[in-house]
Amino acid sequence: MPSAHVPPVDFDLRLVRYFTVVAKHGNFRRAAAELRLAQPSLSRQIQSLEKRLGVCLLDRTTRGCHLTAAGQAFLPQAEALLCSAELAARTTRAAAASGAVTIGYVGGLIITTAVRELRTSHPHADVTTLHLDWSDVHTALLDHRVDAVIAREPFPTDRVRVTPLYQEPRVLLMPTTHRLAGKESVTLDDFADEPLIRYPDPAYDAFWRIDPRPDGRPAPDGPLVEAHADKLEAIAGGQALALAPATNGNSTHRHDLAAVPVQGIQPCNVVIATRTRERNPLVTTFHETARSHLTGRDTLPALSIAPTSRAMGRWT
Repeated sequence: MPSAHVPPVDFDLRLVRYFTVVAKHGNFRRAAAELRLAQPSLSRQIQSLEKRLGVCLLDRTTRGCHLTAAGQAFLPQAEALLCSAELAARTTRAAAASGAVTIGYVGGLIITTAVRELRTSHPHADVTTLHLDWSDVHTALLDHRVDAVIAREPFPTDRVRVTPLYQEPRVLLMPTTHRLAGKESVTLDDFADEPLIRYPDPAYDAFWRIDPRPDGRPAPDGPLVEAHADKLEAIAGGQALALAPATNGNSTHRHDLAAVPVQGIQPCNVVIATRTRERNPLVTTFHETARSHLTGRDTLPALSIAPTSRAMGRWT
């Protein structure tokens, strides 16, 4: 008697990769730190993969997790899937005779002049752009979803070439009712005891909260958020403040937020990132084009009006 038809599984390779990292660590917390994800979010992603497969891959305990029999069987297949996907991406791009390139960018960074120049100099090439979340820069490059990214540091840089383009000063975002909202500028001492928004990625969190402080003290903890809208809501609601790049190109329409320039702290670096072994000549051309055209002059001027009369807030 013929067996019942089993519908094919629509694999999400991102979830497969998450599973291999959790399997490697045997611990959701350590895996989440490597993946730059919040632990609850990672747990939900693994549950989604298990639901698609219809099996339990991991046994969760208070001390960590370990592979079930199904998980042990799936792990080598998962690793093979990821290797095959990477090989497919490389082979496909090579077959395209380097006639296509995808440029990523984050936040409100403006890349128009460099992309336009690349299209003008290579009219027959397929030049596309893709907006990325700040946490997706490294993964998008290694997954070949993009070939170059204009981004703000910090982000993971293994197997990635990073070239500085320009710097942006930083501002302090706060409710318009905050005691510092009317100032022309502030220093770190002015908000040293104020909680700042926290981020899942340790390096990103340390930079955007200046943690630890120059005197070695930890930065006061604000709420941990991932979504941009949640960041703005937490600030407007008085739960915490946040540092952000000082460009009007990152402005928001929220009129209950104010931005004040911060003096005496390190600016953020805007860079171009590419894969270290990239052979696409269009990427090489864009790399040089970005260095020539993306100098910060394409962004709107830094905040030059009364801090309480203009709301700003989108960061990397």
